[in-house]
Amino acid sequence: RLIQEGDAALEEIAAELPGDTRLPLYQRLAEALKSAIAGRLWRPGDRIPSEKDLAARYGVAAGTVRQAITQLADEGLVERRHGAGTFVRKPAFDASLFRFFRFQTEGGERRIPGSRVLRRHVLAAPSAVADALGLRPETEVISVSRLRLIEDEPVLAEEIWLEYARFEAFLGMDEAEIGPLLYPIYEARCGQMVARAQECLTVEAVDGIYARLLRIPAGSPVVVIERLALGVDGAPIEWRRSRGRADRFRYQVEIH
Repeated sequence: RLIQEGDAALEEIAAELPGDTRLPLYQRLAEALKSAIAGRLWRPGDRIPSEKDLAARYGVAAGTVRQAITQLADEGLVERRHGAGTFVRKPAFDASLFRFFRFQTEGGERRIPGSRVLRRHVLAAPSAVADALGLRPETEVISVSRLRLIEDEPVLAEEIWLEYARFEAFLGMDEAEIGPLLYPIYEARCGQMVARAQECLTVEAVDGIYARLLRIPAGSPVVVIERLALGVDGAPIEWRRSRGRADRFRYQVEIH
């Protein structure tokens, strides 16, 4: 979807740059563009206005716009495409699963694991969850238990935590509406766009509950991916732990 570069779209962007006037102009412009993305003026896959158009609109030099766009690109919010323009980046967070696990059918076909939501309920945030999401103690959160499967074989057991006030719509969704990819749902139904994430990988011996879910003996090794998903403004949106069977673990990374 292309965004028109005329007044209709740009009128929705504040004409004056926000932020501390002591900051470099390009940083203030970058913050204004982030606000536009966070406000869903431009969504993942959209082309943003040209550098020339933004420079004219904000009354800044083309070099200032170029610096602001470079900052957004460095933060992973946009991507430049030669000859086409600059686009809001579409995050591909399930790529990390393929970096750490072998998810394929018996015939060797690579597949995104299916999803089965086991439980959704509201409770006061445990201290670890409140800390991770930057919430006050006892803030209401949604706790989600989810199983990921390949051809009905459980390969990942996940616990997901969301702030209730921001994700109430997700709590009310019918299970049939919830597919394997949650981030597009967060954006479409709750107005919460995940821009980037931080991940930490550890190994542990699985307890009885997760052993039963993954259909492996208690005490078996599992790989744990702990992920904190962040919004355009850098604030936490979602915290999750994914426990995967060690017999499907792999590690793959490109080194340049």
